[in-house]
Amino acid sequence: MLAILGITAPIFILIGIGFLCCSGGIVSREQAGGMGRFVITLALPALVIKALLEHPLEAVINWNYMLAYGAGSLASFAVGYAIARWGRRDSPGGAALAGLGSSVSNSGFVGYPIVVMVIGSPAAVALALGMMIENLLMIPLALTIAELGRRQDGSVWQALGGTLRNLVRHPVLIAITIGMVLAILDIRPPAVLMRVIEMLAMASAPVALFVIGASLTGLKVGAMYTDMAQLAVGKLLFHPLLVMACFLLFPVDDPGLRMAGVLMAAAPMMSIFPILGARYGLEGRCAAALVATTVVSFLSISLFLWLLH
Repeated sequence: MLAILGITAPIFILIGIGFLCCSGGIVSREQAGGMGRFVITLALPALVIKALLEHPLEAVINWNYMLAYGAGSLASFAVGYAIARWGRRDSPGGAALAGLGSSVSNSGFVGYPIVVMVIGSPAAVALALGMMIENLLMIPLALTIAELGRRQDGSVWQALGGTLRNLVRHPVLIAITIGMVLAILDIRPPAVLMRVIEMLAMASAPVALFVIGASLTGLKVGAMYTDMAQLAVGKLLFHPLLVMACFLLFPVDDPGLRMAGVLMAAAPMMSIFPILGARYGLEGRCAAALVATTVVSFLSISLFLWLLH
């Protein structure tokens, strides 16, 4: 247990530092937001490009990993959606967001920093593969269902088209495309540019954790305990357990990559979850769930580290 705490404690200490700095006025929420945009726009894309260029393409594109992680995420989404829509009589938009919160991890800000401490550099490969699943499958699926529930005309193609137009401009997806093209053509950037990419990539984990802590400042939990409980259990327990089960259906030879997939799934939901919820008037619920899962994930991630070891 002490070894597990040695891995997880520094992560949450950095999150705590971000929270204290923001709540104490050292850093404002606006400044923390700028740091978050730095991570999303520059640091994480640099990390993805670095991972795709440092590893042989056949080692990066692991189809069984993508099938297992994708199937586990879809199963977790379905459970979360079904409980919210038919068990708790939620709206289609609310149920879609419940499914999204149960199946899409904060891979860049929490999952990657933890996984890299456990397995080292291969964590960047797991990050790139996981983000393909999240950005190309899970987020479009959830937002399309939510938009269909919101639109009067119920046009599937309009809802899907609007979602895809936003996704194709995502910096991480652009980075994945650039990295894949360079890897396929066997082109390597000049040494100076590669060094810049490496420096940006190294900044991603600590800055991301600091931003997560700062973003928790001032969020109101309120009385949404049922919503918080469903999302916390779905995200922190069902999602990693379902991904772990899917690795039995789609075996992955590399034990480090299997561990990375489960730990990525055990991370709390993505930090932009409240921002997505705001479009449907559910930012309070989403923010409360983000606070709860981020705090409780200290225990759940430690549990899965113990199980995997």
